Amino acid sequence: MQHLTILGSTGSIGASTLDVVARHPARYRVLALAAQRRDDILFEQCARFLPRYAVLLDGDAADRLAQKVAAADLDVRVLSGADALEHVASLPEVDAVMAAIVGAAGLRPTLAAARAGKKILLANKETLVMAGRIFMEAARQHGATLLPIDSEHNAVFQALPRNYAGDLAASGVRRILLTASGGSFRNAPWSALREVTPEQACAHPNWVMGQKISVDSSTMMNKGLEVIEAHWLFNAPADAIEVVVHPQSVIHSLVQYVDGSVLAQLGNPDMRTPIAHALAYPERIEAGVEPLDLIKVATLNFEAPDFARFPCLALAYRALRAGGTAPTTLNAANEIAVAAFLDRKIPFLAIPQVIEQVLDALAVTPVDTLEDVLNADAVARAAACDRIRCASPSFTPLSPRQL
Repeated sequence: MQHLTILGSTGSIGASTLDVVARHPARYRVLALAAQRRDDILFEQCARFLPRYAVLLDGDAADRLAQKVAAADLDVRVLSGADALEHVASLPEVDAVMAAIVGAAGLRPTLAAARAGKKILLANKETLVMAGRIFMEAARQHGATLLPIDSEHNAVFQALPRNYAGDLAASGVRRILLTASGGSFRNAPWSALREVTPEQACAHPNWVMGQKISVDSSTMMNKGLEVIEAHWLFNAPADAIEVVVHPQSVIHSLVQYVDGSVLAQLGNPDMRTPIAHALAYPERIEAGVEPLDLIKVATLNFEAPDFARFPCLALAYRALRAGGTAPTTLNAANEIAVAAFLDRKIPFLAIPQVIEQVLDALAVTPVDTLEDVLNADAVARAAACDRIRCASPSFTPLSPRQL
């Protein structure tokens, strides 16, 4: 019996995790559920899974949840705040932590799980993007097991040798190929991108995801963040990580070897597959996912990414190569810009412009401590907010050539 903490239980990854867990009640027991502010969904999850702890980052939401839990006479202890997230991520009796809180809020509890030597199912991109070296060192030092949940990184993990120890050359690996769907606007004319609405950007053609990650997919920042993640997960330099646009989202990623072999992991676009793989690793369990029908798929297409159409991808490579605080700056500016777009404060094409302006404005400094990361994050967020407040309703995004 594995005892689990699920950070981000009310999001799409958390819901998919609970779906897999519910299929195997003899294997998994949920000890803690945590989220940012969606108390209504968390209450429903508490009623079904009866965790020992339920945590909400938002204090008001936690108060509402506590009232509902008491009224239903559930034996669930409700906690709130960042310290509570770290507490349930490092409980001695917890075997595995699903780290799926979106954004920088997931960094500290995920790091706490690493320092507690937990099996970490990593779905929070920002942990590696913002603090990759610190997190990987903590995982090694404390004996934590790290299993990637992003479908792309999970696919790479499956295609690498079982005993892969962080040396591409020693394992005969030439490069890692991360596939990308191309998002909602892969074939849209440039003129149409000027009028993109949040609803359109959140309508992903293949995956059901939250708003922020859906917008990141439409700008391909999601893939850029995954490039940075792959660098830390597999100790791969930027030049050994290539993005390939694959609209069908059937091949989730590939590993190319020096002997000419290319190994790929295929499956229907359903996050329950990588979740089940990581939960049961090195075993395999039923995930509730429909088997892949290659005859029905029939055709698989591939193309190079258009860096002019998707400047966020180029900005992510730039930040990775710069190192230090650059990836933290990139991530923070992107979070602020995406939130502003979703609030209709800036147009879609302003997202990469804000990010580039912040990267240009802030010096890159070394990252030695978590405090360095958090300070860089705060400075970048303030810089991004300053630029967004200066944008007038008549603000016109730059053309692809200018970007």
